[in-house]
Amino acid sequence: MTMPMTFALARKAPRATTIIATILLLTLTVLPFLALLPADHPLALPVWTLTLAGKMLCYAVVAVALDLVWGYAGMLSLGHSLFFALGGYAMGMYLMRQASGDGLPAFMSFLSWNELPWYWWGTQHFAWAMLLVVLVPGVLALIFGFFAFRSKIKGVYFSIMTQALTFAGMLLFFRNETGFGGNNGFTGFTTLLGFPVTAVATRIALFLATLLLLVLALWLGSVLARSKLGRVLTAVRDAENRLMFCGYDPRGFKLLVWTLSAVLCGMAGALYVPQVGIINPGEMSPTNSIEAAIWVALGGRGTLVGPVIGAVAVNGAKSLFTVIIPEYWQLFLGLIFIVVTLFLPRGVMGLFHKGEK
Repeated sequence: MTMPMTFALARKAPRATTIIATILLLTLTVLPFLALLPADHPLALPVWTLTLAGKMLCYAVVAVALDLVWGYAGMLSLGHSLFFALGGYAMGMYLMRQASGDGLPAFMSFLSWNELPWYWWGTQHFAWAMLLVVLVPGVLALIFGFFAFRSKIKGVYFSIMTQALTFAGMLLFFRNETGFGGNNGFTGFTTLLGFPVTAVATRIALFLATLLLLVLALWLGSVLARSKLGRVLTAVRDAENRLMFCGYDPRGFKLLVWTLSAVLCGMAGALYVPQVGIINPGEMSPTNSIEAAIWVALGGRGTLVGPVIGAVAVNGAKSLFTVIIPEYWQLFLGLIFIVVTLFLPRGVMGLFHKGEK
């Protein structure tokens, strides 16, 4: 059965979007080279600035991942911080094993543990840790999504359930007996693949890896949006009942993009941890997921590049406000959401789409 024309036509990305994406990526590519300049050079970039930029790129990947499920499939998730943190914890387990050598991680020795829990086995190997980065958030999203979509949960109920999931995960990881460092989480990292984590070369490599992941996420999103899958997802967002009447079962499509989005978040979390030097249950806070939704809304849902701009802009403002007037940051964040809702319903990128219907 042929889908209606409104579903079959793929919306082409405006030329302005492509230009903005190209300029943004070229600018980011230059940053590592500036970090290699001598400290007295006028264009020299401090390593901490490169680390901050890498952190923002990790958030940008999360924004793109959320845009896939919210902007294209119409599913507002308030639990993406859980997948982000799970990927971070998987990487953190490897880094803690590298720091502890043949002994137990420092927090386990402090808690008088005698041996590693079974789920820590093999985490001294980078390849196994990277497999966990993908599998843990991916399998969790697959199981949750299977039952959620099978039960036809959507709309605000889906948002509430994802928020409850991440809140439950946060409470679980806060407990010392779970073996994940409790309230303090993981920190004190020393080496990554044998290289010092704090070395300039390592920081540059992590930044480039994060940039590569962002490019991969944007490319996957672009391919998906232009494919039949993307058109079906758009139909799920705009008229799911009509799509089902046309003979499509939306559950499989939703589950696929939901799981892919979770995996991207996990990979972003894995690159985030060695750059910031810590991972704790606070990264699972539902507030972080709400902030991610603000990034996407500010940049523009369903645009891919817009959420990247939103993530960088909001986190840049956050870094500035928390230094100058930290007590007003939450107020400013709420103001952003109000302004976007009232005056920019299609986000910043919507300004370049004024001619579209």
